[in-house]
Amino acid sequence: MTKQQTVGFIGVGVMGHPMAINLMAKGYPVIAFDVQDAAMEAIVKAGAQRASSIREVCDQARVVFTSLPSPAVFTQVMLGEGGIASGKAVKIAVDLSTVGPRSTKAAAVGLHEHGIALIDAPVSGGAAGAQKGTLTVMAAGGEAALNEVKSLLEIFGKLVVIGKEPGQAQLLKLLNNMLSSTAFAITAEAYVAGVKGGLDPQLMMDVINVSSGRSAASQEKFIRQVLPRTFDFGFPISSICKDIGLAIEECEALGVPMWVGSQARQLWKFALKQDGVGRDMTELVTYLEKWSGAEPPPAIKSEPLK
Repeated sequence: MTKQQTVGFIGVGVMGHPMAINLMAKGYPVIAFDVQDAAMEAIVKAGAQRASSIREVCDQARVVFTSLPSPAVFTQVMLGEGGIASGKAVKIAVDLSTVGPRSTKAAAVGLHEHGIALIDAPVSGGAAGAQKGTLTVMAAGGEAALNEVKSLLEIFGKLVVIGKEPGQAQLLKLLNNMLSSTAFAITAEAYVAGVKGGLDPQLMMDVINVSSGRSAASQEKFIRQVLPRTFDFGFPISSICKDIGLAIEECEALGVPMWVGSQARQLWKFALKQDGVGRDMTELVTYLEKWSGAEPPPAIKSEPLK
């Protein structure tokens, strides 16, 4: 795809906005649409062309990216009235959301009937990774369509081709997110227990991070967001609940019992109901401090171990 061709982008919120900006930074014109006025104003200010509808995007762009909040919204955007399936110009839809294999497979079939290929390309790395262009992009789809958008996907970060069937990347992304959110939850419980038991927070994380209990949660999120108490990783508790819920549904549909995953989901759902809808996932620590009566430690500036 040449840099003179306009790229469509539907859903330019927390994740979609920086990804669309990165496309423009590489010289690709972007026509964007979002139902949120604030999101639209921000992306237009950054240089994108404003579209008044999904249909307008898909009547002008051969390749259209989507970054959407839920399976229901994804299905409506792909196959609903005025959605991508009705576009005159679009030939490849690239979904960057996390919506699960079943929704993705159904959308792929529906779009194929209209001559549109679906590339299943969920991303991992959060808002910070989207801004820096360091996301992991897991992609699945037909070889010809994937080859056409490969250079675009590589703008977002490291591209890993998972397979040829839409839905395969979704499954891997959900399994990854379930592991990540479960690791953070148990690390948060251990951290709060250590602090309440009188351990120095920095020393505790230093030891864990050179020992067998280390994880991406302890090595990154606890160092960058929890110890300094900024709680600004950029991924809300509500999205954690959505992703781990989808993951467990898919695993159970495959006949895999989810004893540990189900317990982690219960903790995240409980936090969600305690006013956690818009709160950052790293703020789970503050809920555990409150529930256990632990005194929050002072903020500590720290850096990940090299």
